[in-house]
Amino acid sequence: MRGQRVLRALLTFVLAAAGLTATAVTVSAPAAHADECYTWSRTLGSGATGADVSELQVRVAGWAGYGVNMAIDGQYGGQTTTAVRNFQSAYGLGADGVAGPGTFAKIYELQDPDCTPAHFSYAEASENCGRGLNGNGSVSLATARENLKRVMWRAEALRHRMGDHPLRVTSGFRDTACDAGVGGSGGGQHTYGTALDLVPADSGTTFCTIAQNARYAGMGGIFGPGYPGHSDHTHVDIRSGQVWSASQCGI
Repeated sequence: MRGQRVLRALLTFVLAAAGLTATAVTVSAPAAHADECYTWSRTLGSGATGADVSELQVRVAGWAGYGVNMAIDGQYGGQTTTAVRNFQSAYGLGADGVAGPGTFAKIYELQDPDCTPAHFSYAEASENCGRGLNGNGSVSLATARENLKRVMWRAEALRHRMGDHPLRVTSGFRDTACDAGVGGSGGGQHTYGTALDLVPADSGTTFCTIAQNARYAGMGGIFGPGYPGHSDHTHVDIRSGQVWSASQCGI
């Protein structure tokens, strides 16, 4: 703050010399951006590596293209370039595939302080038979939380792809007891925090629209109408590989 005090003193002197007063003058230090969740400190492009690349990949993996379940590996390769370019295009930015200030500013705009995307939350995605997010699933609490963050960012891409029609999560993380209690295997994708069951929250989309668009949003697992037990929701998950089944939706 010393620099601010010096600047104010200098301004006071100049104004006094001109016969003016600085009583009502406020001098503010320049505002340097620092996001509450994560702040990128460099421009990223092809060939870059590191934890900051991984953090970027988490947020753009839903834009890597049809059927692409992009790895979060800290390597800025072709898939990441494509994902960034598609993200930029979707949000009206210059689409050059290089993540710089404009791209990060849009991510900050979409990002809540706990690193979740704007339209999804840990609370909504971990109702878990009333027990919330815990370490009683198939992975540790920290891993389940990270997995939920990753699938929610892909759901954010899915939502934007569908014209920003709202989606509601009816089931996300479930611990093993909850999963078994609602008819699951007790060890499925929900117990890893990698899955969301989605329903439309307005009349602008359908279960089939969700399933069809999820193919472009980095989802490895998609199960919707036509798959047993999925007439009232569309399940999406970020498992490796590709298992899609929603026969009533042409999938």
